[in-house]
Amino acid sequence: SMATFKASGLVSQFKEKLTKGMLEKGYKLEYALRVFKQLEGFGSYGFPESHAASFAQLVYISSWIKCHYPDVFAAALLNSQPMGFYQPAQIVIDAKKHAVEVRPVDINYSNWDNRLEEKSGSYHALRLGFRLVKGLKEEDIALLVSHRKELYTTINALRDIGLTEDPLNKLAGADAFRSIGFDRRQALWEVSTKDRPQGIFYGQLSPEAIGENVSLPEMMLSEHVVQDYASLSLSLKAHPVSFIREKLQLLNISSAKEIKAGKDGQWVKVAGLVLVRQRPGTAGGIIFMTIEDETGDTNIVVFESLFEKYRREILDSKLIMVEGRLQVEGEVIHVIAQKCYDFSKLLRHLTTSGNENLPLLTLSRADEKSLPPSVDNQSHTREPLNEKIFPGGRNFK
Repeated sequence: SMATFKASGLVSQFKEKLTKGMLEKGYKLEYALRVFKQLEGFGSYGFPESHAASFAQLVYISSWIKCHYPDVFAAALLNSQPMGFYQPAQIVIDAKKHAVEVRPVDINYSNWDNRLEEKSGSYHALRLGFRLVKGLKEEDIALLVSHRKELYTTINALRDIGLTEDPLNKLAGADAFRSIGFDRRQALWEVSTKDRPQGIFYGQLSPEAIGENVSLPEMMLSEHVVQDYASLSLSLKAHPVSFIREKLQLLNISSAKEIKAGKDGQWVKVAGLVLVRQRPGTAGGIIFMTIEDETGDTNIVVFESLFEKYRREILDSKLIMVEGRLQVEGEVIHVIAQKCYDFSKLLRHLTTSGNENLPLLTLSRADEKSLPPSVDNQSHTREPLNEKIFPGGRNFK
């Protein structure tokens, strides 16, 4: 009767039995009722001792591995996706912060799983695996890897082993042809031409592959980052917020790194992509948010009254800006939100098309019901999963 999943308050059924038994044992009624009240309060979120012990053991082991082997820890988490509190982008960012070199997906070096390569500095380099590429099938990658006796040098070599246009397009979209000299746009062009030299020309590069007939404009770095997130849910090239940092500075908006150097009670502005929203049942309606920029993450506390005022900004923003006061307690730093603004329109600057409606959703499909529904339900219409660019913020109740 005492567990988080016993939401119907079954502990209350034992009130009479407990108090009567305690009275018979010589305890006073006031004391008995006080004891039961404590048990009843814990019953709504408690859990068995066995659960607590096993969880504590897992936490200790995981923390030890993360501390001493951050390369192993990151690879294991990425190979276990989907799971956990954070998305692959945050796992990779954290690994890089802990001096782990992370290498991109590549047709000549990646396997299906993320794997560790030779040591680079203190730790092994982490090679991202094909499993991160959205829409790729494991059987197609098994075909690619099994025929990789030597390094591939052309896209047609992949066609020759039996790869069809669909996996080739997905590999090109993931920017996985860098080792043969093609960036994303060049690879997509080469895949689309389907120019396969035949007869005495078999095995030679097509004119397009060596740039004789076409000169493609280079993609901006920010465009590459958007497409990385679209294909892989992460980017090793840059963080999206870094491209609008100059505009944020003009508005006196601090970075996450600058926030951590602030003083208790200081008024600050901070902006970032939403990673997590939590509204614990025992927190009196308080929402805890975590936002991220190119320098790190910031924890935001939103009280219930403020949430009602800024409901749309908090639930709908793809990029949010928060004003509030710093709360510094030792190494724990929060921003107590006072005002919230939807800065999603700034994301239009990531592409040359100037599209302010980039599908950078911040709601996680599986957990949307964790937060109160908006007054305007249409504002939360989900976009198709294959149109999501940046991974959604995780929402838990």
